[in-house]
Amino acid sequence: SISDVEALYELFKSISKSVTDDGLISKEEFQLAIFNNKKKENLFTSRIFDLFDVKNRCLIDFDDFVRALNIFHPNSSIEVKIDCKLNTIHHSHLVSFKLYDLDNTGFIERHEVKQMINALLCEAEIKLSDEMIETIINKTFLDADPNQDGRIDKSEWKNFVYENPSLLKVMTLPSLRDITTAFPSFIFHSKVEDEVDE
Repeated sequence: SISDVEALYELFKSISKSVTDDGLISKEEFQLAIFNNKKKENLFTSRIFDLFDVKNRCLIDFDDFVRALNIFHPNSSIEVKIDCKLNTIHHSHLVSFKLYDLDNTGFIERHEVKQMINALLCEAEIKLSDEMIETIINKTFLDADPNQDGRIDKSEWKNFVYENPSLLKVMTLPSLRDITTAFPSFIFHSKVEDEVDE
């Protein structure tokens, strides 16, 4: 809705000036605002930022921000989260798949799953033994890689996620549900139309 976009613009402005007031969101500003993380950067937050940064500039502009947040909205359907494509300078990609395809090979491989599990555990401050992590990886590949070639392609990924939608929980930012109440100042002094018309 228009009010949601205006509220997102207010959110964008507040994030983009939290470290440097330049009208763009840096990785540091993104990490502080979206993940409330003052700790050092980790793989998970870096991957999410890279998905938002569709122009590959190491900065997020308002268009990138709105387009990507649509995917992460709690009301977005599982289909949107699985099938949504973001166009980058080079190509379009399935966002949920790209999150885990760390090497950009077009496949998700064991070492990438391990890296993401470790990053998510670190973010949640959970410790698991190496043996437990290997068990999770083995089970993932048993279920997600039916041809057992040691890598998960896009089709296998989509099938696996439809059967295990909880995998997309990391692609949901619950705070977006109430964005208009979190940033009500747009009601009194909206600048979206003014700045777009300039």
